[in-house]
Amino acid sequence: MGYWQINAETLARSRFTVSALAEATACLLLLAKGSAAHPAEQTWFDAHLPAYRARLAADPVTARLLRAALSERWIADFLVPTPSGAAEATFDEELRQVRATPPETVHADLEVSLGGPLPAELDRPDLADHAADLLDWVWRETVLPTWPRRRRILEADIVARTEKLAQGGWVAALDDMRPGLRWLGDGRLQINTHDNPPKELSDAQLWFVPVIPRAAAWVSWHLPYRYAVVYPCTGPLLGEARAPRALGTLLGSARAAVLVLLDTPKSTTQLVALTGQGLGSVGRHLKVLLDAGLVRRRRAGRSVLYWRTELGEALVTGRHARAPE
Repeated sequence: MGYWQINAETLARSRFTVSALAEATACLLLLAKGSAAHPAEQTWFDAHLPAYRARLAADPVTARLLRAALSERWIADFLVPTPSGAAEATFDEELRQVRATPPETVHADLEVSLGGPLPAELDRPDLADHAADLLDWVWRETVLPTWPRRRRILEADIVARTEKLAQGGWVAALDDMRPGLRWLGDGRLQINTHDNPPKELSDAQLWFVPVIPRAAAWVSWHLPYRYAVVYPCTGPLLGEARAPRALGTLLGSARAAVLVLLDTPKSTTQLVALTGQGLGSVGRHLKVLLDAGLVRRRRAGRSVLYWRTELGEALVTGRHARAPE
């Protein structure tokens, strides 16, 4: 079992953050894997996989590099740099970390990933540029067009995790984050089930970084003081929160969007993050939906959670429901 031993200072400074580069890298991992995890992801996958494969076919060096960097046993460290956590950090600023990796570091990371010596065709000084160019293509072609929506989903996940942290501590915040990751107590964070020696995180910065692709998960570090856990978020996926046209006509598009999102219990702050609507607008929509018997609510710690009633479910899905008593 691999775990990090985290001292009190590091734990107090641990935060959740959004990383555009991590999202692009997660999408690259999904494209490289070659299969989607579920129908909603399949739509995005089908739209971009042909162009991705055509790009690699036209660039055999990058294709060979990617196969070496994404082995079954490891992801080459230079490909997944640890986010700085700066809220204003842009994708281009994050990507510079990949492009600036020295050739000797790239070669060493690939040897770890491969579990053996570097192939002769990869013994060249420009591999970091090839990797950065591919990540830049993935970002601009497959992520950037939907980045505002993606960012709202990621921020909503952070809101949900932060609320769990406030209510139940790190055990609750890390619950179901990803397989193999759990809080063991006594400052120990299990990061995988491998038989690796523990790593001491003293007076460091630990970031938790959500991404949308469900199969993406990794850890990274920039020694000695910066570490990150990247995990698949639990928010709705792209395209899942669109309200049917008839429902939008009936309720108004903004209110219908709120109702569609309430397939699982969510707080007002989560709904604000997911919809991009203001707090006052979301609150008014919830009051109307509550008065109409389309949603229920209950208090969970410091939060109030809302979710659809049977009647609300029937409006969204078109299935028959009994009228509320």
